Parts: sequence; C-alpha cells; structure tokens
Amino acid sequence: MLFAACSLAGGLATGAGMLVGARLAQGAGAALMAPAGLSILTTSFNSGDDRNKALGIWGAISGLAAAAGVFLGGVLSQGPGWRWVLFVNLPVCALILIGAFRLVPGGRPAGRATGFDIPGAVLATAGILLLIYALVRAPEQGWGSARTIGELATAGAVLAAFTVIELRRRNPLFPFSIFRLPGLAASDAVQMIAFAAFVSVFYFLTLYMQNVLGFSPVRSGSAYLPVTAGIIVAAGISSKLFARTGTRPVIVAGALIAAAGVWYLSRIPVHGTYPGNLLPGLVLMAFGIGAVLVAVTTAANAGVPADKAGLAAGLLNASQQLGTALGLAIFSAIATATPHQALTAGFHRALLGCAVFLLAAAVIALRARNTRGEPAADAASTTAADARGQVPAPELAD
Repeated sequence: MLFAACSLAGGLATGAGMLVGARLAQGAGAALMAPAGLSILTTSFNSGDDRNKALGIWGAISGLAAAAGVFLGGVLSQGPGWRWVLFVNLPVCALILIGAFRLVPGGRPAGRATGFDIPGAVLATAGILLLIYALVRAPEQGWGSARTIGELATAGAVLAAFTVIELRRRNPLFPFSIFRLPGLAASDAVQMIAFAAFVSVFYFLTLYMQNVLGFSPVRSGSAYLPVTAGIIVAAGISSKLFARTGTRPVIVAGALIAAAGVWYLSRIPVHGTYPGNLLPGLVLMAFGIGAVLVAVTTAANAGVPADKAGLAAGLLNASQQLGTALGLAIFSAIATATPHQALTAGFHRALLGCAVFLLAAAVIALRARNTRGEPAADAASTTAADARGQVPAPELAD
C-alpha cells in the first residue's frame, strides 16, 4: 500500500523535491515487500523440487524485471510520458494486495517485538548514502581532493560505528551471527557484485544506443527483449542443473559466461550496429546472469532456519539494491574519469569494469554454498557434505 501511494504521489509530482521524496518513501515500501515475499517462499516450500522451482522463479524474475523494465520504460516515456512509469505500478499493486489477502495466511507473530534498532538504521542508511554520494561526486570534485577524501573517510567511520553498535546490542537491526551459516556471505556478495554489473550494463548501453547510435527510447528498450528471453531460458535450465550438480558450479559458470558477454559489449565502436556489436553480447550476458540469479537465490536461502528466513531474504534484497546503487556510482565515475575523451571511450572503460566485476563474482562464488536447495531440516547434512567437497544425494520424499 505504501509503494502504491508513493507511486501515485511521484506520478503527480509538481517539482523535483516532491518526486525525490516520493521515490524515497517508495523505496521504503519496496524494502518491506521484497524480504517478506521471499521469506514466505522459503518457509512455504519444503520439498526439494517445489522449493527449487519457487526459488528459481524468484531469482529469474529479479533479472527479468530489470530487463523488461528497460523496455517498458522506453515505451511509456516515449508514449504517454514519464509519469506513467510510476502510474503503471497502481494496477500491479492492486493485484498484489488481492493475492496477499487471498493466498498468504494472516498468522500471528512468534514472539513479542523487542523494539526497533533506530541507531543502527540511521547509521547504516547514512553511511551507505554518504558512500554513494562521495563516489558519484568524486569525478567532478577530484579523487584526491580534500572533500572527496573527507566524504569517503566519514562514510567509513559511520559504517564502522554501525558495526560496533550492532555487535554490542542485544537486539540488533543486523545480527552478524547470521553469517555463521555456511556460504551465506559469499552468496550475498555475488548477488551484490552481479547486480552492480548487470544494471550498469543496461545504463551505459542505453546511453550508447540513444546518444551515439541515435536510437529512440522505444527502439532502445526493444533491444533488450532478447535479454528477457535469455534469462527465462537460462532460469529453466539452471534450476534443473543445480538439482544434479549443486548451485556453486552453476553460479561460477554463469558469472564467467556473463563476463564474456559484457567483455564483448565493451568493444562497441562509434559506428556500431545492433546485430553485430550488441546482440551477441546481450544474449551471452542474459544466459549467464539468468543462471547466476537463480542459483544465488537458492544458495542464499538453503539451510536457513524459519526464524531467520526474513533476515536472510532481507540481506539478499539489500545486496541487490546496494549493488545497483554502488555499481552505477562506481562505473559512472570510471566512464567520466577523463571527460575530454570521446563518449564511447568512457563506455568502453565502464563496460570493461563491469566484466571484471563479473569475473570477481565467479571467484567469490567458489566460497558459496554448494546446495541443491535443501530446506533448513537438511542443513546439517549439507554442511557436512560441503566440508568433504560433495553434494549430498536428495532424499526420496513425497
């Protein structure tokens, strides 16, 4: 309901301040929805096949939505206008509300709320916002300027204070103990890095198509339709693959394939064509990122106890959003590091940086949990198998 109300307010905005305020509150609504939805999935589906399908669909839709959103954004912007990018959320939210009341049990809280960690929330938000702001402003202010160094140092100090407070609080906003679950930190790190690269590729290629090749918004958006198809296909194949091999090989292979696709895209020329310079790289990236998102979602939620499902889902969602914000800040800074060079040269550097990020995700994925999507009841056997470098055979159930 909050997301819908803020979408309406943003669509009706009469100035930049009202629009930014609506978007901030809209983000708060999204932050309430996404972890709750994922935690409902992880606690509702217990058998291996059903659980893998549910988590696979969730992971695929994360990438699919990003790709489809670019297309729909172009259609709406060039058609009825940018305000409809926000108005279109209203009927979608209405369907979500109907589904929530019809399908999701009301339930009662398992325990009494112990109070909200306001200091932790303030410090985490302030530290991350200041870090992103410093990265965005650094190319203009200079990386070695006192202001940039001061902003980065302050952001680091605020986040360090957040860590200290959370470690000492009895009921912290972010209990670091959850990282004792094997492979969880690596899975979240892969999600963050992969989304940093994935969304940034959309951003720079859209600028390239419109500002260099002269594509219209609709034509630029349509260029990503093969990406949506590729993610769907990769998601279906991957969910069947990791039922046999485990999630770790799928994540590593997917990240390497996506990196190859983005590397191909980093070679875009000034007088490029869509079939020759964009389509092959987009298809490769789609297959790779589709596999990564499905397998990471499963790995990050496998073996998580029911009382920690909301926290694990929140971490995965936060990793995705933080990766998007940091990626755009970092790669925009890379693209504009030498403003006197040609526009396409800046895109080359940024896209090459995205490919390097995906290679880093493949390396980090080697530390992720190798699971077939077992629920919490199978966590002990999976952990033991991980220690031997094996994947336990699925139980013959149902």
